[in-house]
Amino acid sequence: MKLGIPRERRDGEWRVAATPETVKQLTALGAEVLLEEGAGSAAGHPDHDYRQAGAQVVPGLDLARLDALAHVRPLDPDTAKSLKRGAVTVGLASPSSELPTVEALAAAGVTAFALELVPRISRAQSMDALSSQALVAGYRCVLEAAIRLPRFFPLYMTAAGTVPPARVLVLGAGVAGLQAIGTAKRLGARVFANDIRPASADEVASMGGTFIRLDLETAEAAGGYARQLSSDAGTRQRQLLAPHVAQSDVLITTAAVPGRRAPLLVTREMVQGMRPGSVVVDLAAESGGNVEGVVPGQDIAVPTADGAGHVTLVGLKDPASAMASDASRLYAKNVANLLALMIHEGVVTPDFNDEVVAGACLTHDGAVRHLPTAELLGARTRAGQEGVL
Repeated sequence: MKLGIPRERRDGEWRVAATPETVKQLTALGAEVLLEEGAGSAAGHPDHDYRQAGAQVVPGLDLARLDALAHVRPLDPDTAKSLKRGAVTVGLASPSSELPTVEALAAAGVTAFALELVPRISRAQSMDALSSQALVAGYRCVLEAAIRLPRFFPLYMTAAGTVPPARVLVLGAGVAGLQAIGTAKRLGARVFANDIRPASADEVASMGGTFIRLDLETAEAAGGYARQLSSDAGTRQRQLLAPHVAQSDVLITTAAVPGRRAPLLVTREMVQGMRPGSVVVDLAAESGGNVEGVVPGQDIAVPTADGAGHVTLVGLKDPASAMASDASRLYAKNVANLLALMIHEGVVTPDFNDEVVAGACLTHDGAVRHLPTAELLGARTRAGQEGVL
């Protein structure tokens, strides 16, 4: 079985889908690992290390000859079309926002597995790339805030006077939010957090944060994910959060609803109510943003309401990739563990009776198996037909 590992080509993406450690795991299963030259260099893994682990380093991948392809970012339609029928792909696919690629994968007869779709069950935790990469992103966003904040995070008592600790507010207490809480707490800040899932209160407390309770409807979906609040509840949520946002030196937003645009939690007016010099880091910037006016990859100076200064609004882009070494270490292990479920006697043979394999499958045998994505494609096709008529 020929398994290809490409060099990621999207700007700002430095992760890689395999490390020398996972190459050893995959070759032991009977896979012949073909790695594109320089694929792991940005993540701290030179070609020499891959060769020693058993991989064959090649100038470029012949996609038409591969039995499997492991990747980080979603494939482009041209790559999907170049794969042979029956080939298997494993990686992040962003199916709701990459519909042309999904169509191309199905049309090419490729069996594609999207790591975003891995079921949230205990047996699949070692394959949960969303969680592993959110952990990295949650850590990184606190560091980005600390660099920009013109004051200390911790309390300092000195002969020249006492410096009070910074006040950090984290909105969203999933994996990324909890990691942000823990990191900010370790840096010495006073940390507060809110999430629309009441069950997250204990998790926030376990990380050293103080949970802010709001008088709102609960919003927990299957698998422990948050679901979108109704329009009226969303407005009420912003009203209740406004005074807490205004009291914060740092605001970190991490709220996301899988497969949908990130919910709007903070308006521009709320940002303008913060003190001059405050910092807002939106971890959901690439999926629409939790903060009004955020731009992925940019820092925006938002004037405060009193005209005394500005608040820095940071739209984080590729936060996990910014820590490519450890992010790749975790991600590559997620990929290898999922492939290990499907490799038998050196051949990739997915068993769709396995709930993890079936749940993670995006396309197979010319069809889109993930129902929500299939519905999106159907709606897009109908809209196109109506437009022609």
